[in-house]
Amino acid sequence: MRVFLVIVLAHWAEHLTQAVQIYAMGWPVPEARGVLGIPFPWLVTSEWMHYGYALVMLVGFILLRPGFSGTSRIWWNITLGVQVWHHFEHLLLLIQALSGAYLAGRAVPTSIIQLLAPRVELHLFYNALVTLPMVIAMVVHTRTDDAAARCTCAVRA
Repeated sequence: MRVFLVIVLAHWAEHLTQAVQIYAMGWPVPEARGVLGIPFPWLVTSEWMHYGYALVMLVGFILLRPGFSGTSRIWWNITLGVQVWHHFEHLLLLIQALSGAYLAGRAVPTSIIQLLAPRVELHLFYNALVTLPMVIAMVVHTRTDDAAARCTCAVRA
């Protein structure tokens, strides 16, 4: 669970770094590639990489779900629901990239919500929607005396 959290937070840090590069440093959006995108620019433009990450996240949320119960399960389910949608959006982007047929006549692969919000800001929003309830679920999970918890990670008083 904690390894998964580190992966999620590292991804969140990439998006925050990209936002800092754009809004604080004044970099043009195509040049603002986060930390890993600077030495590996193809990472930012690879729909396969973005889809793969969305899929790994979805699978991680599904595989870890049985370890949560009670209130922590509710928060985990919220995160899972948001990630199902986020995964769908990345699948849509991947299909467009592979087919060359773009949504709403756009010049590049475009997600549904991206019709309303720019991609950088949208992914900051999505990552917040996924990360916040996930962290709440983990905190509730580790601070509970719930006898139904299936692991020993809970902090017991």
